[in-house]
Amino acid sequence: MINKIAVLEETIIKLAEAKKYASLRDFLTTLNPADIAEAFGAVSDQSLPLVFRLLPKELAAETFVEMETEQQEILIRGFSDSELKAVVEELYVDDAVDLVEEMPANVVSRILAQADPDTRKMINNILKYPEDSAGSVMTTEMVELQGSMTAAQAIEHIRRVGVDKETINTCYITGRTHKLKGVISIRSLILADPDALCQDLMTPTVVSVNTLEDQETVAQMFSKYNFNALPVVDGDNRLLGIVTMDDAMDIMEEEATEDMEKMAAMTPSDRPYLSTGVFDSFKQRVPWLLALMIASTITGWIITGFEDVLMAATVIVAYIPLLMDTGGNSGSQTSVAVIRSLSLQEVEFKDLFRVIWKEFRVALLCGVPMAGLIFLKILLLDGQSLLVAAAISVSLLCTILLAKIVGCSLPMLAKRVGFDPTLLASPIVTTIVDIVSLLIYVLMISVIL
Repeated sequence: MINKIAVLEETIIKLAEAKKYASLRDFLTTLNPADIAEAFGAVSDQSLPLVFRLLPKELAAETFVEMETEQQEILIRGFSDSELKAVVEELYVDDAVDLVEEMPANVVSRILAQADPDTRKMINNILKYPEDSAGSVMTTEMVELQGSMTAAQAIEHIRRVGVDKETINTCYITGRTHKLKGVISIRSLILADPDALCQDLMTPTVVSVNTLEDQETVAQMFSKYNFNALPVVDGDNRLLGIVTMDDAMDIMEEEATEDMEKMAAMTPSDRPYLSTGVFDSFKQRVPWLLALMIASTITGWIITGFEDVLMAATVIVAYIPLLMDTGGNSGSQTSVAVIRSLSLQEVEFKDLFRVIWKEFRVALLCGVPMAGLIFLKILLLDGQSLLVAAAISVSLLCTILLAKIVGCSLPMLAKRVGFDPTLLASPIVTTIVDIVSLLIYVLMISVIL
């Protein structure tokens, strides 16, 4: 795929530099909009508006949606009002909302000025919903049918209005007040008797989501039910819009990226890596680094507090990194597994003790052989005494046990009190486990030695 895009980029640039615009236009019309958008990333900012103008109207709108925010802004600033109006008219409402949310205020005013009144009203209505809610990612362009329609009438209605809808594969049966009564597929309509009524063909039990539902839950429902589209309703069960599969996939990618950034102790960013400035990256990372650094000073206090113990057996200092690293790794493994299970709703807070009991047994299975190996290494290879080997190996086993318990319980407790469990992933769990493992070690040394 990378080679394909590289070839596309080279071809587009060569044709543009040679000013073979007719050939370039013919070449672009054979490509997928997503591939065109990616290949346009290699086109200079000066040449981008010229090359984009070669695209046919519909293909231009589809390509525009797939482009990076920075490229979209370059094009909008270079568009005339008529050109901008042509692109905005071809956008689906949810794509127009995404565009408005990502652009500076002066660019947004131009976009809204070129949108027709109905589109502008729909955009403003969607923007009122909380960020990351089902209402904020839905589109209002779906097909509604009446239960009293026959299959033939329904198909004719879809032919008439479907050209401007984001999807016609799934249609919704509503009443005069837009209350959702059922769902019907285009397949059912085509295969049914032309005189059959929609109310007899529809599925009356409809899985839907409220406008305020979290977008991550919405995306999970697509995976659970294998939907192509999911209806969004208000508190009175009135159909307000739908979330489509392509939007669900974008949500999944966005949520996965956000979780990864949080698990790495970074403030989430909605911009691509290379488009994020150095100062912005600094602001994302430094608060967490400072917090973790301050938390890590606790280990220094522990070492200072047990200075007499460490001075009496200086050889044990060499094994501190072994204990802290093993404990941190053990806690990270468990926290990532539990956070993933919480995200997929495989476990809940009521399962806390079951999870702890499972991880305790896993810790024993992992810890006993590891402690045994370390015991033999210290005794036979390092030439230390039996007491030193015993103290370090027992400390290692206790560290692994506590690390597994901390790694599984903290994310579940965070979820319970309303915090995002991904905030308690690798770096934070590792810092906590480092402190606990060092405390265990010095206490064990002071007792045994």
